[in-house]
Amino acid sequence: MNDSLVIARRNLIRMSRIPEMILFGLIQPVMFVILFTYVFGGSMSVGGSTDPDVYKNFLMAGIFAQTVTFATAGAGAGIADDMHKGLIDRFRSLPMARGAVLTGRTLADLVQTALTLLVLAIVALIIGWRPGYEAPTNFGKVMAGFALLLLLGYAFTWIGALIGLSVRTPEAATSGGLIWLFPVTFISNAFVDSSNLPGWLQPVAEWNPFSATVQACRKLFGDPGLSPSDAWPMQYPVWASLIYSVLIVAIFRTLSVRKYRRANG
Repeated sequence: MNDSLVIARRNLIRMSRIPEMILFGLIQPVMFVILFTYVFGGSMSVGGSTDPDVYKNFLMAGIFAQTVTFATAGAGAGIADDMHKGLIDRFRSLPMARGAVLTGRTLADLVQTALTLLVLAIVALIIGWRPGYEAPTNFGKVMAGFALLLLLGYAFTWIGALIGLSVRTPEAATSGGLIWLFPVTFISNAFVDSSNLPGWLQPVAEWNPFSATVQACRKLFGDPGLSPSDAWPMQYPVWASLIYSVLIVAIFRTLSVRKYRRANG
């Protein structure tokens, strides 16, 4: 744990010295909020209503989840950059825990994701998102929703870590980190009700780990648009989100550490 915290501190210092990394990471989700809210909001139907305010409150859980998962690409690119420069080889020559380099990197990315999520939540409140819009909620449930989002983001950064260790350049890591994210985030209940998808796509969206977290956040935030599906992840989204995220961390951390031990810089 001490080795991991040292590496996390190193990455946080590096981020603070390259402020454009944080700035660009903040701009993209804000653009998504504005785009979907004001361009598509009036034409989207949620529960039979095309009221822009309803869609605005429906949308935010999806945007929050998309934001934390898109941090995957940055995690993969950062690790690939360290590999390309030979820094990983230097770390491996030191008397330190083998998993500490990757754990420290993912912890630093988690801190950056939390900062991005905080700014995005403030923007959402400014444009009219209100927890409890559809059903009563409280501060504890809202915080629990954000905790699930951060856990999902942390889980997905381990996927990014494996991608970063498997490619030769940061550019390839960025591309590889985004290609699979688009179908995961859009074939889901994030931006439209999954019941509006073609019949063969609905089970894919309903059993998508991303959809489980979005559904859980809507339930905890009291947002409109809860999926009426009978699929288990949609009926018990909080448990499904926790189980999915823990399994992803367990599987991809194991694979990443194993890859780290064999990877060549």
